[in-house]
Amino acid sequence: MGAVEVRDGFTALYGAEPEGVWSAPGRVNLIGEHTDYNDGFVMPFALPHTAVAAVSRRTDGILRLHSADIDAGVVELRLDALRPQSDKEWTAYPAGVVWALREAGHPVTGADIHLASAVPAGAGLSSSAALEVVVALALNDLYELGLPPWRLARLCQRAENVYVGAPTGIMDQTASACCEDGHALFLDTRDLAQRQIPFDLAAEGMRLLVVDTRVKHAHNEGEYGKRRAGCEKGAALLGVDALRDIAYDDLDAALARLGDEEEVRRLVRHVVTEDQRVERVVALLESGDTRAIGPLLTASHVSLRDDFRVSCPELDLVVDTALAAGALGARMTGGGFGGSAIVLAGAPDVDTLTKAVEEAFAAAGFTAPRVFEAVPSPGARRIS
Repeated sequence: MGAVEVRDGFTALYGAEPEGVWSAPGRVNLIGEHTDYNDGFVMPFALPHTAVAAVSRRTDGILRLHSADIDAGVVELRLDALRPQSDKEWTAYPAGVVWALREAGHPVTGADIHLASAVPAGAGLSSSAALEVVVALALNDLYELGLPPWRLARLCQRAENVYVGAPTGIMDQTASACCEDGHALFLDTRDLAQRQIPFDLAAEGMRLLVVDTRVKHAHNEGEYGKRRAGCEKGAALLGVDALRDIAYDDLDAALARLGDEEEVRRLVRHVVTEDQRVERVVALLESGDTRAIGPLLTASHVSLRDDFRVSCPELDLVVDTALAAGALGARMTGGGFGGSAIVLAGAPDVDTLTKAVEEAFAAAGFTAPRVFEAVPSPGARRIS
């Protein structure tokens, strides 16, 4: 749904034109999974799939929310009644942003918001971050708060961590807020240092496919939180602030120090090796050797499957089938336990790979996957 449709939907709902329309994208993470909450490195890029919001200010302490994608009518909330983890519905994401802005001292006095999103929900493509960032950007503009994109991302992360109750890292919101067209974002999640890395696969005869397995996940359920707690335990046992502080060359010694803490050892091994894989991918892309990133994507999947244990049969089937059919590399992307995988392919191989994956899912009795090309796209912006 585009800006015109969302604007018209707002007018029909609220009886007046909105003050503006904004969009914020979902994201694909090229590499760097479960490293963001360990102060590590990630490399996402924005998708062309976006959440769009038409918004106007209010002065009466009321927040009115409506989604074109959910048949729930207009939801009305009082700003002074917003409480963390009091809302288990979709409204928690935009309401959490308003709560986070006000908690940080910003003078948001209410809003009418109409939302529509083309980011597949539950697919590991940051549909929730897109909702959060589009609302934050709109309120930042309308209330003239002057917050830079990275700061909006931080506030959106706080909304998701505290208000929603999902222990996610900073990557998703930063990608939605800060990515640039035609680039992947090399992000140091410790200090939010950013570098835009040119990523134009089409010019080099390649494509990156997203395969949405249609297996749904929820980050605020237990398994994601267990992995995060295990990483924090590993950092504490090793005497560092975060697993980012364990150098790759020191990994064997660190694992030996963990003794019989086998579960923690696996988590530590994944995070440290994944950080190194991100840095290697950046170096390869900057040197123009893009095809060589394929084996690193595959190694990331193996680590996520065997050490971090966040894959699932559908994700493994995508990766195994794509590699057998000639893909340059493949891996799960996102938090895991379902969601999507990415496949790096030569342009002539796209149809063959897509057919192979679809046939493999049919043979396994799985729900048919959704396959589409991921094209690095712009981050959040005002569109009218």
